[in-house]
Amino acid sequence: MSIKYVALDVHQASTAASVRDQSGRVVRRGILETTPADLIGFVSSIRRPVHLAFEEGTLAQWLHDLLREHVDDLIVCDPRQNALLLSGSKTDQIDADKLSELLRLGALRPIYHATDHLTTLRESVRAYDMLVDDSVRVMLRIKAVFRSRAIRAAGERLYGKADRAEWLQRLDQQPALRQRIESLFTQLDQLMELRERARRSMIDAAKATDGYPHIRSVPFIGPVRAAEIIAYMMTPHRFRTRRQLWAYSGLAVVTHSSADHRFESGLLVRRRVTATRGLNHNFHRVLKKVFKQAAFDASLHRGPLRTCYERMLQSGIRPDMARLTLARKIAAIVLAVWKRGVDFDQQRLMLTT
Repeated sequence: MSIKYVALDVHQASTAASVRDQSGRVVRRGILETTPADLIGFVSSIRRPVHLAFEEGTLAQWLHDLLREHVDDLIVCDPRQNALLLSGSKTDQIDADKLSELLRLGALRPIYHATDHLTTLRESVRAYDMLVDDSVRVMLRIKAVFRSRAIRAAGERLYGKADRAEWLQRLDQQPALRQRIESLFTQLDQLMELRERARRSMIDAAKATDGYPHIRSVPFIGPVRAAEIIAYMMTPHRFRTRRQLWAYSGLAVVTHSSADHRFESGLLVRRRVTATRGLNHNFHRVLKKVFKQAAFDASLHRGPLRTCYERMLQSGIRPDMARLTLARKIAAIVLAVWKRGVDFDQQRLMLTT
């Protein structure tokens, strides 16, 4: 039977749809209200088999869970890879038409989406990360006020309740400013209480997963980092090799070069050219933060990973590159112990380094 290729350009209020047949001809278009009834009704009205695609965005997980039972194949694609959508005129319907053509040609790069069995953990992690960002923002505002009055406020002692009266006393001559700081301190206290509550909830949800004890056995992967790894990696089996995890976490080295070959006396010779190297730009920011912070901590404290770090320094590797290599090693260890369902083995690490 003829496959129908359906693409949706999804927005908060409306969705543009485009349907192509196997020959590439657009056989149907439509503008739908972004509601479950309209979306399911449109997709279900198309004779199967149906292949469906839409771009990653705010509504992607909801749309994936809503429509995956009503199609034969579903792709949530990476919008940063769809260069065709950036050329020429741009409307919702044009974008949907271009997306359906890319789907038919097999030119879309899928983004991993699965049945969301980690909903509780992921929402807890997001709540905790949000509260961390908010509390840090309030801390910076408090410190900025004191610094603007030439009052030294280094370190974290400023934020504790024990010495708060002493800090406020320094602003007695400026009642309006003191009132402002008191409101910021109240806000910080409330955020820290919510932050600790979210932290406990996040860790409890992480402990209920199978991989948590194995990931926690990796040096410098504490309960918060373990919860973030599980929430955003979801499963280790989506990464066939450690290199795929490195790329997903922004730890993959990419090389750019040009004019790599030349002909000498009729023979093809590879030129020795200096290639531009760097890390990949398309990555998951939370996972990169987790692995790089774990590597930084490992480089400062005694342990098997510190030994690896020191060996790299002795061989002439720059400290920043050594920490990057350490972050890649930690990511590879996490992937291995999670996949195999075993704890971290220090003796095995020393034999391989």
